[in-house]
Amino acid sequence: MLKYAIIFALIAIVAGALGFGGIAAGAAGIAKILFGLFLILAVVFVVLAALGVGAARKALK
Repeated sequence: MLKYAIIFALIAIVAGALGFGGIAAGAAGIAKILFGLFLILAVVFVVLAALGVGAARKALK
């Protein structure tokens, strides 16, 4: 997901540099949404991993 966010950000930069404002705005909007989803999922997985490690330690004792 982060890969696609970076790709859309690069598309937005190139389109903006070439004067295609509408395409740049659309690509930048998509990049923001994908990056936000990436951050949310990353936090969720870190929390789940931390809880999983705690549960595994508790089960081994």
